[in-house]
Amino acid sequence: MRFTRTLRALNSVSISKMIDFYSQFSPSSLSIKQFIDFGLSACERKSFLFLRKELPVRLANIMKEIHLLPERLLNTPSVSLLNNWYAQSFAEILAFEKADANDTETLVKFCQTLVRIRNRHADVVQTMAHGVLELKEVCEIDCQSESSIQYFLDRFYMSRISIRMLINQHTLLFGSEVQGDSQTRHIGCIDPQCDIISVVKDAYENARFLCDQYYLRSPELVIKEVNSLQPNVPIKIVYVPSHLYHMLFELFKNSLRAVVEYHENVSDLPDINVFVVCGKEDVCIKISDRGGGIQRSLSDHLFNYMFSTAPKPTVSDVHTVPLAGYGYGLPIARLYARYFHGDIMLLSCDGLGTDAIIYLKALSDEASELLPIFNKTSTRYYRTIIPTGDWSGARAYPSKSNGTSHT
Repeated sequence: MRFTRTLRALNSVSISKMIDFYSQFSPSSLSIKQFIDFGLSACERKSFLFLRKELPVRLANIMKEIHLLPERLLNTPSVSLLNNWYAQSFAEILAFEKADANDTETLVKFCQTLVRIRNRHADVVQTMAHGVLELKEVCEIDCQSESSIQYFLDRFYMSRISIRMLINQHTLLFGSEVQGDSQTRHIGCIDPQCDIISVVKDAYENARFLCDQYYLRSPELVIKEVNSLQPNVPIKIVYVPSHLYHMLFELFKNSLRAVVEYHENVSDLPDINVFVVCGKEDVCIKISDRGGGIQRSLSDHLFNYMFSTAPKPTVSDVHTVPLAGYGYGLPIARLYARYFHGDIMLLSCDGLGTDAIIYLKALSDEASELLPIFNKTSTRYYRTIIPTGDWSGARAYPSKSNGTSHT
């Protein structure tokens, strides 16, 4: 009852003022090592005290940027719905601002609230994609608006990844969610001995299943492991397996589709080759296909949310075919890599194939969160006019800001 009364009281005041207050603070970036070290000691009270301050900061920072979006996008039904989700979740976390951290009931309710927030935001990616489609249906998106939307989506989805990471760690460590025997070594959602090869095979098999269903055939996988630091020792790192799986699955889907379509009249499909290499600073995973490659004129657009080589879905497809043809697969996969200061790069040879390289930090203390911060610099970006090109033939080479902007 006390929790319900507090939440009602919060709803009666101006949430915008609280958003303004919390947006003044920068998010606290954590490394994988810090996640692991805290998980090993696993104090629910300390986690509660940290999250009830940190989550409102991360929510407020990105909510301030939502309101800087082009007005026509902000007023679409989907983005309005999404805005309401964030406001409701922000208010629910603030309800614990002055709660007794030593009260067991408070800790239980907080964990339940986190699960409810995570479930509420499960369809955020699709909903935002739907909002962009709604905007496209009513008007043309000019270059300035497209650049602003690209910049925002990188930051918005990175913020979402970070918030879900915090929520998952807390609920897995202290909630009622039961982990199976195969996950007993996990610390929350982090695997201290993440077997790269195992995740590669899992992602490939699932992508291959989809390929076989659609095309009735698929190329084989060939894996080579190179551990330059400890030869003949399997490569394992401290990482979030679900994040790595997401990156690999997306890249395999693209490679499988490209190979099958490019060699549609050939009986024997060329293999997809994967190299897993451990160096001093990074663990690299290179996926090489013979899928015909990508035209150089399109390469700058591959990480653009509003570009896709697959057929565009209709608005009615948004819940039945999530992410199919939205162009969100590659840019979000890259965000997962960059979240802990890794990256994804594509090197393509038109007429032959494409190499996709995933870079992951080899040392857990160097793998810290990359988080968007709301400040004057980010505010200015939404209102900056795109400068006129000062090189001849600029149209032949599209601006990289359209496809490769960093968060």
